[in-house]
Amino acid sequence: MFDIGFSQIAIIGVVALIVLGPERLPRVARVAGTLLGRAQRYLRDVKDEVSKDMALADLKDMGQSIKDDFNDVEKTVRDQWSAAENVVRGASNIGQSYAEQPYPAHIAKRTGRAHWRVKTGRVPQWYKQQNGIKSRVTSEAARMARHRRYAAHTSKPKVSFFV
Repeated sequence: MFDIGFSQIAIIGVVALIVLGPERLPRVARVAGTLLGRAQRYLRDVKDEVSKDMALADLKDMGQSIKDDFNDVEKTVRDQWSAAENVVRGASNIGQSYAEQPYPAHIAKRTGRAHWRVKTGRVPQWYKQQNGIKSRVTSEAARMARHRRYAAHTSKPKVSFFV
């Protein structure tokens, strides 16, 4: 930090001994040492904080660059996907894909196609009966009433501990 040699420190010590005297010099040296230690700790803390801030700024920059790269890749994938969709739509004779074609309501009602997804998506009744899966929903009051009836017939009279 400062370019002070041993000879210069010795001269400062002799001058301090003459000016302050031998009685006050140890106390002043002790105070000067504690103040110098505090100053060094403060500088070290400031240096650490600055290095942490620089590392955080570097991480933020790196995160932003990764985000930009990801957005570029996402845009490229979306562009390729839309180009592939356009090729598929252009190659087919029909302007829309099969899933996008509207199914006429009068045909759906006539053929039973209106509830086709519901019919194919639910579990068959015979499977529920075979595996013991409940097919009807009962209310909480109905379930409680059923259990109360059973509990009323099987309840035993209370026997006292003292009898």
